[in-house]
Amino acid sequence: MSNTYVAIMAGGVGSRFWPASREDRPKQFLDILGVGKSLLRLTFERFLDLCPATNIFIVTNGRYKALVKEHLPELTDNQILCEPSRNNTAPCIAYTAFKLQALNPAANLIVAPSDHIILQERRFLDALRQALNFTAENDALLTLGIEPSRPDTGYGYINYEASPVKENVHQVKRFTEKPPLEQAKAFLASGDYLWNAGIFIWRTEVLLKAFEELAPEIHAILGSNKACYNTADEQAFIDEKYPTTPKISVDFAIMEKADNVHTIPSSFGWSDLGTWASLHVESDKDEKGNVAIGQKIILNDTHNSLIRISPDKLAVIGGLDDFIVVDEGDVLLIYPKHREQEIKQLRLEVEKQVGEQFL
Repeated sequence: MSNTYVAIMAGGVGSRFWPASREDRPKQFLDILGVGKSLLRLTFERFLDLCPATNIFIVTNGRYKALVKEHLPELTDNQILCEPSRNNTAPCIAYTAFKLQALNPAANLIVAPSDHIILQERRFLDALRQALNFTAENDALLTLGIEPSRPDTGYGYINYEASPVKENVHQVKRFTEKPPLEQAKAFLASGDYLWNAGIFIWRTEVLLKAFEELAPEIHAILGSNKACYNTADEQAFIDEKYPTTPKISVDFAIMEKADNVHTIPSSFGWSDLGTWASLHVESDKDEKGNVAIGQKIILNDTHNSLIRISPDKLAVIGGLDDFIVVDEGDVLLIYPKHREQEIKQLRLEVEKQVGEQFL
């Protein structure tokens, strides 16, 4: 698989994981799972069975370059793509495609987020190998679809053709953004919808052709100096041009418009780990449904809650049901778990009332 490359997107702030996730150290650099490794490190190691470390690239905000090197010392500077601005996933992925196309015109690329949980890694890697074989032989844009286990309104959905074009590879009919509950229930009942995991596989040549046809402005801006990629001139070019690209997701820019989109229905214990509640769902719990992350935590009459306390602090907590408690030293968050979608907005309210020092 010498043509196999991986790009891990690691530039987000993870605002729904505040106050643990901060501007200076977002959640992908945290040991959120309590296993001794950051989410970024876990993601990186997961892909080493598919390709060597030399073929793994990290796309991040320029301010996090030193953090990436701290967590992934195996990487060279050329493997860390530094965005000067946050312009969503379409420019990020186009930048990666131009860079890798210049390195290897036959590059077959996996693009994946840095902060997902994969519980069954062997099944995940098997699905990716199947995807890579298909995209190596076909001019296809492929996304892994997750077989849904519940009518979740927090995920986008993929509607796919029942008959495969090749073993377990299906043509995509349409994408649907986060649906209301009744629609999500109907999707689940129909049997031909998948969760959109945001894990993509494609040859860079095919992807750049799609950008040229469907998102020509991004293609024109980032393709205006192809000779600079993988040279000393790359960063200056990106610093100048990248902020002028449209801020748009790759789903809107490419995937929802293209006619050569395929999916592989998959099941490998996936979670996008977007919120504290999703961490609670995916973590081991005590007999009362609590997840306690810390060294000295005493719980009394507390149920279905997520408690995260710094290792050097004793926490005694009683009488809570369905709560999030996160102590980060300078910030203590105590909030109903079923209202966790408000945390992103709360963070903005904190900035307004007390300034940026707690973000």
